[in-house]
Amino acid sequence: MRKIIEYTLISLDGVFDGPAIRSFFEYFDEAYMRDGTGQVLACDAMLMGRTTYESFAKIWPARTDPWAQSLNAMKKYVFSSTLERAEWQNTTIIRGDVIAEVNKLKQLEGGDLLIYGHGLLGQSLLKERLIDVFDLSVHPLLVGHGRQFFRENQEAKMKLIATKSFSKGIVKLTLEPQY
Repeated sequence: MRKIIEYTLISLDGVFDGPAIRSFFEYFDEAYMRDGTGQVLACDAMLMGRTTYESFAKIWPARTDPWAQSLNAMKKYVFSSTLERAEWQNTTIIRGDVIAEVNKLKQLEGGDLLIYGHGLLGQSLLKERLIDVFDLSVHPLLVGHGRQFFRENQEAKMKLIATKSFSKGIVKLTLEPQY
């Protein structure tokens, strides 16, 4: 069975979304970029909700670095009842029961499935115990505001599988939920 890997960039204070995350990119070094590219190459497809799709479809197709080239080429599944069309290459819109559709994708032959960020899709999949691995790239800064990765009434025990550090202070934690 394919695994679902959620890859999320967060600050030390647990923020993963909001205006302040633009400063995360200052911490990327060559090794971090290689690591991210390697993760994309190890996965067969990306899962995302409409909001992530609309944001990413504006950014990634214009980039030409190896990470972007790999991401642009991979299959992408967008879970949305409102998105009219998906113009980013290799993108399929999936409507209907998200959990049932994700379970079908997990059963298919192939490599792992990747989610960027911990939005509504990630939250729903965690609640249903469908996320197999979390890769959290913890950035060495406090941003003070924005959407928090850790939410009230969201519980999960985790097992630390690996750590990796990068020259500009990012620490990548690989964790498996213990359902």
